[in-house]
Amino acid sequence: MYIEYPRIFWYTCHMKKVLLSGIKPTGDMHIGNYFGAIKQFVEMQNEDYESYVFVADLHALTTVTDRDELKRNIFNITAVYMACGLDPQKTVLFQQSAIGGELCEMTWIFNCLTTVPYLERAHAYKDAKAKGNEINVGLFDYPILMASDILMQDADIVPVGADQKQHVEFARDTVGKFNFTWGETFKMPEPLILENVATIPGIDGRKMSKSYGNTIPLFASDEEITKAVMSIVTDSSGERPENVYAMHKLFRTEAELEKIYEENKGKYKILKDMLADDIKTFVAPMRDRYQMLQANPQIVEAVLREGGEKVKARAVKKMLEVKKTVGLI
Repeated sequence: MYIEYPRIFWYTCHMKKVLLSGIKPTGDMHIGNYFGAIKQFVEMQNEDYESYVFVADLHALTTVTDRDELKRNIFNITAVYMACGLDPQKTVLFQQSAIGGELCEMTWIFNCLTTVPYLERAHAYKDAKAKGNEINVGLFDYPILMASDILMQDADIVPVGADQKQHVEFARDTVGKFNFTWGETFKMPEPLILENVATIPGIDGRKMSKSYGNTIPLFASDEEITKAVMSIVTDSSGERPENVYAMHKLFRTEAELEKIYEENKGKYKILKDMLADDIKTFVAPMRDRYQMLQANPQIVEAVLREGGEKVKARAVKKMLEVKKTVGLI
C-alpha cells in the first residue's frame, strides 16, 4: 500500500533560537531513550525554537562496522523519531552524513586549532583508555566532530543531560579559539540541561543502557514487555519494590502510585503486572505508527531527503563563510 505523504514546506523564523540534538544509530531504542531524550525533543518543537534533530551516523562509525546494520539503524531511528511525535513540519529531521563533506572540512579546520592534551580530557576517551580498549582516531576526535555538528547549524541551544555537558563545553571552547584566531564567525552555543529528567532505571536497577543489557525496547511486543518487567530486580526485604516503583513513575503520577502501592504492599506480582499494562498502553499508539512507517519506507526516506536538502543549503553557506574567514578562498 502506498501512502501519499504531504510535501514538507520549510521556513525559517529568524526570531527563533536554533535548537540542535541527535542520537547515534547504534541499536534499537528503549524506553530510557524516549524519556531521557526524545520526549523532550517532541515537547520543545512546540516551543519557540527552530529545531534540528539528526541521526548521528558518522559518529556511529566509531563502533558500527556492519553496513547493513548501520543502514537499518539509520532508518529505524528516524522512524522512531517520527512515531514518537517529532513532526517534520516543525522539526528538521536529517541524516548527519547528508552534510558529511562540510562537516569533515569544518572538523579539519577545528583540528588544526585543537591540541592532543585538550582532547585527552574527553570523558569517552578517558573511559575507553581506562578499560584498555583499542581507541580509533574517530573516537579520539569525536568531540571535534560534535562541535562541528553544533556550529555548522549555528545552534543556540543544545539539550543534553548533565553527564553530557562536556560535549557543549568542547564546542564553546572551539568557538572561542576560532573567533580569537580569525575573527567573529561562530555564535556561542548554550547547553540546555534537562535537569527535570531523572536517570531512567533499567530492569537491574542501574541506569537503563544497551551496554548493561538491562533495557525494555521501546516498541517491544506485549509479550516482550511482560517478560522484561517480570525480570525487574526486586528487594524482597521491603513492602514496596523500589525498582518497579522508580520505573512506574514514568507512566503515572506519584499521587496515583502511592495509593496503588499502599493497597498492594508486598504484592510484587500484581504491581509488576500493573506496570507492564501501563507500559503497553503507553507505547501502543507509538508502536502502531512505527509499524506503519516500517511498512511504508518511502515516508521516512522523503523526510530524510527533504531534511538533508534543508541542512545542506545551510552547511554550504556556512562553510563558504568559514573558508573565506581562514583564507582558503
